[in-house]
Formats: sequence, C-alpha cells, structure tokens
Amino acid sequence: MKRISLSDGEWNIMNVLWEAAPKTITQLTAALKESTGWSKHTIITMLGRMKAKGAVRYEEGIRAKQYYPAVERTETVLGETESFLDKVYSGSLGLMVNTMIEKNSLSKEEIDELYAILRKAEEDLK
Repeated sequence: MKRISLSDGEWNIMNVLWEAAPKTITQLTAALKESTGWSKHTIITMLGRMKAKGAVRYEEGIRAKQYYPAVERTETVLGETESFLDKVYSGSLGLMVNTMIEKNSLSKEEIDELYAILRKAEEDLK
C-alpha cells in the first residue's frame, strides 16, 4: 500500500470521515467549525488536495458530493508512526520510549498500559 502523508489539518478531516462517513462539505464544515474555525472554502481546498493524494474519494449524492475515506485508519496511522520513528528516532521504538522515560513523561497508567501491550505482543508470538 502506498504511504500517504497527511498534514495536521488533513488528519482533522480524516478523523471525522473515519468516525462516520460519508459526509458532505457542509457536514464537514459544521463538524470542524468549532475546533478549527475553517470555512467551507478551506474544507473544499483541503478535500481537493486529499483527493489528489488518494486519501479521500467521493460519490455524487442527490444534492451534494458524499466524501469517504479512501484509506484505512490503521494503515494510515501505521505509516505515519513509522515515518515519525524514522525521522525523529532513526527508526528506534526503544529510543523513543527511553526518551519518554528519561524525561519522566510517562504516568503509572501509561507504563501499565505499555506492559500490557508488550505482554500481549509476546503471547501473540507464541
């Protein structure tokens, strides 16, 4: 699958579409108005870029285009995570976690969650 890079704003739109698609431009504008303040024209511009990237698709509706995500959330998140790790930590998940630990950035709950994730991953390998 081709890796698609999304801007922060495009992530906002994708999250709305992944939550409940399809959405019209008017529905997207209403859903994002409070958190972003974007106008309809901003949404239209961003959807055009996202369509060119292959992130969204649309179908002609009765009155308006219906927009859908053209990529899966899990695949897109994985690609973004791998890109971030490569760019910032030379691909090392251990280095990233160690950096968070050294800066006391992890709560007890987050550490417990990491242990649970690692235990499950270990069980899945068996």
